[in-house]
Amino acid sequence: MASIKLKFRPSSLKGRKGVLNYQIIHRRLVYLVKTSYRILPDEWDEATGRLFIAEQSERKAELVLICDKINWEMTQWNTIVNRLEQAGTEYTIDDIVSAFRKLPPAESVFSFMCRCIHKLKRQKRARTSEGYTSAMNSFVRFRNEEDLSFEAFDSDLMKMYEIYLKEKGLVKNSTSYYMRIWRSIYNLAVEQGYTPDKRPFKHVYTGIDKTVKRAISFKLIKKIKELDLASEPSLDLARDIFLFSFYTRGMSFIDMAYLKKSDLQNGVLTYKRKKTGQKLTIFWEKLMQEIVDKYRDDSSDYLLPLFLSDSTDKRKEYKLKSKQIGRALNKIGTRMALKAPLTLYVARHSWASIAHNKKVTTDVIREGLGHDNEKTTHIYLASISTSQIDKANRRILQGL
Repeated sequence: MASIKLKFRPSSLKGRKGVLNYQIIHRRLVYLVKTSYRILPDEWDEATGRLFIAEQSERKAELVLICDKINWEMTQWNTIVNRLEQAGTEYTIDDIVSAFRKLPPAESVFSFMCRCIHKLKRQKRARTSEGYTSAMNSFVRFRNEEDLSFEAFDSDLMKMYEIYLKEKGLVKNSTSYYMRIWRSIYNLAVEQGYTPDKRPFKHVYTGIDKTVKRAISFKLIKKIKELDLASEPSLDLARDIFLFSFYTRGMSFIDMAYLKKSDLQNGVLTYKRKKTGQKLTIFWEKLMQEIVDKYRDDSSDYLLPLFLSDSTDKRKEYKLKSKQIGRALNKIGTRMALKAPLTLYVARHSWASIAHNKKVTTDVIREGLGHDNEKTTHIYLASISTSQIDKANRRILQGL
């Protein structure tokens, strides 16, 4: 039976790093497979054939990662040899090496995550790639930029990461969001054979907590509408975008940003939600037209002034404008002494709350909000007419 050992070949230059190699011995033949791992002579224990990692070593994290990768690769070598032995046929060193080289190389958690992010970008899944990038950056900060292998990716580590996120002020749903992203990455690593499933997320929260009520009253919506912000253009625009969201049944910022003039035909606004791809139609009301007229720009194809007409990077500009609108809304909320921050989510929650107070049925509210991620919602989608939702919206907007 073939044997696999790790060997260290020191550099001919004193004080320089040497190379680690795998030595395969089969039927008295010896073959060396060079690795990309480089270590110093005092980081190698010849007696045990293993890396020696001093507790105070400045390279401790790097050496632990190398050690973990080697452990993973040794498992692959031995699996190949066992499989060839069990086949009961003659095999050579070339057969062993060839099988090993067909395997994906040992990969660290950071590099695997980066590869996943690049793939998402190539697939034009911008929002998902941004979420993964945010999770990656957070985890890198947690690790003080020290990479690790999937061998070290365990439940204790993820519990520590969850504590870290909480100490940074993240709420339960935010920590869960990062955990769900990392769980997806981990499951993909398991699927691709980088690690057995050690269930590292069994002690951390990955659910979705009930959202705190963020609705404000119709009276406050009216006060926001009546604010005199003419001398503060940034606040004025933010207020109008907030109102437009409310008028359009809580339309999200990204959907408002991408609305085009061609989406408005014969008094009906039609658009697809970026989040779900669901097609929604809204009967055009006078209040909506007032905002569009206020920012009318004949040189732009867009309904609202959230993109520059000559913008080439719409995604980057959308994110920047979103932050600006968010900060401006927060200032308005502070000025009005609201109990909670004023955000576009407040517009959405308020529309639903006010609709409920006006006796609009829950089914119509769900359809109006464009919910399509719940089984119960799907049941109602086929039975609620658009006209019912438009009538409900008109009842809500009356008095503004």
